[in-house]
Amino acid sequence: MKNTTTPTLEGHTITEYLGVVTGETILGVNIIKDFFAGVRDIVGGRSGAYEKELKNAREIAFAEMNAQAQALGANTVVGIDIDYETVGKNGGMLMVTVSGTAVKSVLNEDRFK
Repeated sequence: MKNTTTPTLEGHTITEYLGVVTGETILGVNIIKDFFAGVRDIVGGRSGAYEKELKNAREIAFAEMNAQAQALGANTVVGIDIDYETVGKNGGMLMVTVSGTAVKSVLNEDRFK
């Protein structure tokens, strides 16, 4: 599955628009990780624990969106929007949502001439 944030895919022609697809995930963040992330933030370091959780949440959301697109017969998702939000008491949960348009696209043959 090809994914792009742009409305088109360079070198390809969109032959069919199949609809909007989405993926969402909400992950709780461990309180111990929260504590150490806060300490790192104070001293200016990066929070590896949060970065790992963020990457995991994003991968789950993309997998869900791509599964929806594949079920529609798409081979590409264009115009992808990615949103991040903390939710829950004291922002203890991380929500990642992705959305885009499922399409069928073909490689432009004239690009090789």
